[in-house]
Amino acid sequence: MTEDTAVPTADAMSVRDTVTVRMPADSAYLSVLRTATAGLAARLDFTLDEIEDLRIGVDEACAMLLTQALPGTDLTTEFELTGDGMRISVSVLTTDGRPPARDTFAWTVLSALAGDVDAVVGSDDRVSIVLHKRRDPVESV
Repeated sequence: MTEDTAVPTADAMSVRDTVTVRMPADSAYLSVLRTATAGLAARLDFTLDEIEDLRIGVDEACAMLLTQALPGTDLTTEFELTGDGMRISVSVLTTDGRPPARDTFAWTVLSALAGDVDAVVGSDDRVSIVLHKRRDPVESV
């Protein structure tokens, strides 16, 4: 009896990498995160406008979370790169496990910049904001 074995391919749609950045939950370190966001988005061939949207979106998500971060805790950002986009999860341990309000101007801006946006609360009061940005399809000339 023979068994067929699937061999992974390296086409553009199957690319998947994960990068995690952990740093103190302090706004003084956000420039490092903005730079990492831009570099990873450039790796996926996002346009300059899309890269800037992601940088601002990550910055906004961090600003929303840092206001409720436990003192002395870390801000963790996980970037998942796929063939057609990037999923970014920013999380921090909080004092009360309260997700950010979705009816605010900041949430509206975040949604406009990042595409799909969600907030998740873990059992340990860790609050995460998850952004999922897909590249705009390339138009043929």
